[in-house]
Amino acid sequence: YLKGVITEIVHDPGRGAPLARVTFRHPFRYKHQKELFVAAEGMYTGQFVYCGKKANLVVGNVLPLRSIPEGAVVCNVEHHVGDRGVLARASGDYAIVISHNPDNGTSRIKLPSGAKKILPSGCRAMIGQVAGGGRTEKPLLKAGNAYHKFRVKRNCWPKVRGVAMNPVEHPHGGGNHQHIGHASTVRRDAPPGQKVGLIAARRTGCHSCKSRQGCLENISIRFSYLFYPVPFRTFFHSPAIGVLLRSFGFQCKD
Repeated sequence: YLKGVITEIVHDPGRGAPLARVTFRHPFRYKHQKELFVAAEGMYTGQFVYCGKKANLVVGNVLPLRSIPEGAVVCNVEHHVGDRGVLARASGDYAIVISHNPDNGTSRIKLPSGAKKILPSGCRAMIGQVAGGGRTEKPLLKAGNAYHKFRVKRNCWPKVRGVAMNPVEHPHGGGNHQHIGHASTVRRDAPPGQKVGLIAARRTGCHSCKSRQGCLENISIRFSYLFYPVPFRTFFHSPAIGVLLRSFGFQCKD
């Protein structure tokens, strides 16, 4: 295995997780080599980091998946052998090793999204969880914080509504008042520029009924009220009639 030491914890303005600068001794030349790692929760300056199949199961160490036991929490997992890690790298993310298949040399992991993925057992992973968890729980509160957050990223803020634009700028633009003017649903194979709005929507509107069972109950209640006249409904919903029916042994709801 390779042995390195964490010399510095670096803030990267373009991502939510901090970085760790690790200094290794060059394997062939008489010099030191510095590398940047996505910092795991619990890393500290001066910590020794070991990379290799015989490294211990300590937070910050890098091992191949075949050397990691089932149920271990890992992060910065490689998708292909040697790609230096592409999975579970965001702040607070982690993956879980589910099982190993030594017959075909693959390992199964659970990603932060909940999806299961089969990877070659030679892919490397870092032990632990990415630092910076809970970052999204703190609100930005003001536009200045959002400005500084997105200015180091891509041009995605502020986001202007399409109905507030001119017709030459957006399919939803134009008009004497802000309205779309046509159905906002658009087909899946629409060309770029036209593909805005509700893309290939299965249904539209507000989802008032959260479940099918609740929707059916609402429909049954509405139909029952249609078939009984108003005095009859008022008679059976009065508290006095409920007490009278309970005295005869009927089960009545308030």
